[in-house]
Amino acid sequence: METVIMSNSKINELAKEVLDIEANSILRLKNNIGEEFDKAIDILYNCKGRVIVTGMGKSGLIGRKIAATLTSTGTPSYFLHPAESTHGDSGIITRNDVVIAISNSGETQELLNLLPLIKRFGVTMIGMTGKMNSTLAHSSDITLDISVEKEACPLNKAPTASTTATLAMGDALAVCLLQKRGFSEEDFLIFHPSGALGKGFTYKVADLMLTEPDKLPIAKESNSFAQVIELISEKKLGMAMIVNETGELTGVLTDGDIRRTLIKYQNIRPLLAKDVMSENPKRISKKDYGASALNLMEKYSITALAVVDESNKPIGVIHIHDLLKAGVA
Repeated sequence: METVIMSNSKINELAKEVLDIEANSILRLKNNIGEEFDKAIDILYNCKGRVIVTGMGKSGLIGRKIAATLTSTGTPSYFLHPAESTHGDSGIITRNDVVIAISNSGETQELLNLLPLIKRFGVTMIGMTGKMNSTLAHSSDITLDISVEKEACPLNKAPTASTTATLAMGDALAVCLLQKRGFSEEDFLIFHPSGALGKGFTYKVADLMLTEPDKLPIAKESNSFAQVIELISEKKLGMAMIVNETGELTGVLTDGDIRRTLIKYQNIRPLLAKDVMSENPKRISKKDYGASALNLMEKYSITALAVVDESNKPIGVIHIHDLLKAGVA
């Protein structure tokens, strides 16, 4: 590939052109704010579950930011990776949720693979796409037009203006929902601790963990593998805590353990929880800081931790979502 030598003036000119293109891509969106946008706001406002944002590649990166912005402004949200969804992660979606699916082309195959599941459970889907005649647009209950005239990339290939427009539309949704909910400055401070190492890091695990007995995924070593799978699906935390006869934590069973077991064994009927669980799982005390829980999750790439008492008996679960909502993560 031949290297092109550019003068500083040419570089500055190109940079300004990029900014102009991206700014115009946002301004064009104003023409797309209308009835469909109003319907999207009403759907998100009345959502009884969580907003599940999904998208591949650059759209996925933008989707993560949109989910984070929604969560931090009073609309509980979660990013679902479309490729991972076919390996068990789609179990996070419930009938009470709303899905925001992002694809500039509207034909991203990994995203389209989610559609049968979304339709089966009757989950409302808001599509964000630049192609209003695409599969995604036709499959969505509400479609938000995020099309741009061209990308800022000289080749018109790299997602640049289109991702900027998508991000801006996501911000418009979040800000309108914030206003509609009457989200106050006090609410904002709860979700946005002052400073990167501010008040959020003073939370203890006890302040954030899930403790309701009927919501805790606790199974016995003697339970069948199939029973534990049902428990994980029911509690929707992506894991189950396995205890021995005296109620002490001896292992966990996660979505990943389930996939590995199904690959390894042809006949799962004889399997018990103790046969397939991950032994000596990571755990934490309710007296520890939420930041310590976050550190363990990041270090071992896990999304939930068992909370145990002095006798090593599970008394709760702390999830990455709890840390996000509190501003710890």
